[in-house]
Amino acid sequence: MMRSLYSAVSGLQNHQVRMDVIGNNISNVNTIGFKKGRVNFQDMLSQTLSGAARPTENKGGVNPKQVGLGMVIASIDTIHTQGSLQTTGVNTDMSINGNGFFLLNDGDKTYYTRAGAFGLDKDGLLVNPATGLKVQGWMSQEIGGEYLIRSADTPGDIIIPLYSKDPARATQNIDFKCNLFSEMPIFETFPVNVQDQLKYTWTSSIDSFDSLGNPIETRLTFYKSGVNQWNARVELFQVDPQNPNLKIQIPAEQYSLDVAPTTGGGTAATNGQIEFTINFDNMGRIISVTDQNGDVRNAGNLAVNLNAALNNGAADLNIQLNLGESGRVKTEDGIGITQFSSNFTTKPFRQDGFTLGYLEGIKVDNSGTITGVYSNGNNRILAQVAIANFTNPGGLEKSGETNFVYSNNSGEPDIGTAGSMGKGTIMAGALEMSNVDLSEQFVDMIVTQRGFQANSKTIQTSDQMLQELLTLKR
Repeated sequence: MMRSLYSAVSGLQNHQVRMDVIGNNISNVNTIGFKKGRVNFQDMLSQTLSGAARPTENKGGVNPKQVGLGMVIASIDTIHTQGSLQTTGVNTDMSINGNGFFLLNDGDKTYYTRAGAFGLDKDGLLVNPATGLKVQGWMSQEIGGEYLIRSADTPGDIIIPLYSKDPARATQNIDFKCNLFSEMPIFETFPVNVQDQLKYTWTSSIDSFDSLGNPIETRLTFYKSGVNQWNARVELFQVDPQNPNLKIQIPAEQYSLDVAPTTGGGTAATNGQIEFTINFDNMGRIISVTDQNGDVRNAGNLAVNLNAALNNGAADLNIQLNLGESGRVKTEDGIGITQFSSNFTTKPFRQDGFTLGYLEGIKVDNSGTITGVYSNGNNRILAQVAIANFTNPGGLEKSGETNFVYSNNSGEPDIGTAGSMGKGTIMAGALEMSNVDLSEQFVDMIVTQRGFQANSKTIQTSDQMLQELLTLKR
């Protein structure tokens, strides 16, 4: 009977632990990134009253006689199933859809969490504002004029310098994506009559920028100068410093052009104008470009270099006008000039300069890449959030504040970018809620309470049997 008492006591104690885990789950039902716990039981060692006997020629075998000594807790597991995602509209909030953990740094210690309620501190550091722990990732690096992420490096702190300056950059390239109407009448020279200019030429322009960020309108006027041949007149205009609403033309004597790569000197103005010639084949494809010096470019990327001296304190302009690839119509991106019997669509497609801007906001994509949005319309990669994955996430140890730390049984952290090598993707403006299911917890609570109650009945019954034993001599 004493064995039954101690067995029941083990049942009471361990059901109480299970109730503690259930209570913790329920208390964290609204804790972002929380992962529920689960208690598993197993029986304790059994006392053997008699061992097993093997069969003989005269009789069969005999099973062992054993009395169990109670139960113990086999494990308390952390269940890392996906919690539901709740949108918040805060662009620094992040959630992981799939496997993985955010990395948080405390100087000499790294924590792992699914709770992505992040924000910026006064220095622009991306942190957990409740604890001050710093979110880890990679800052972009400028390589060859582009901002790239080197995710093979060790992750570090992420800094988002809101309202920092994005220096102005002079335009270096203007790309064309257009068509010239092949049925236009031929004018060997630029039409002098204004009505002819309006009727038989096509003008388009784009604002480029000088080194100080001042807009410089680059205007091209096309006219058909021969069979499968077009001339393009180039004009530059800058804002009048006395009246920002007006533009004044830069004298043609202040700029020149030459086929790219530059062959030296550049073409000077002829009759106060700068022009170049474009030739097409009978398939509507651009095949060559010629400047006023007679220099020809007829292979590879066809371009002309436009150089201009400015009198506003900015560096001289040096812009490459990219007209297309010789003998090819680039169907994949449409870049280049063609000549087909179709309406004019001649226009500069894009240019790579910009004025001074300030970082006004950020956006985060599903790979965790943080892109800065500047007031000058420029978007630039700033950083990328790191994600860690573990072979056995159930082996991580809880360290409080919805954080985990590495343990001997979790496996080493596999750190990389979201969406790679089995890691989940990141959703910005959303948080992962607790994976606690209240209905499941209430059922487990009922089962646990009944188990506790049954064990208490075992103690009461054993106590009554002992009482009967003590009264035998009365």
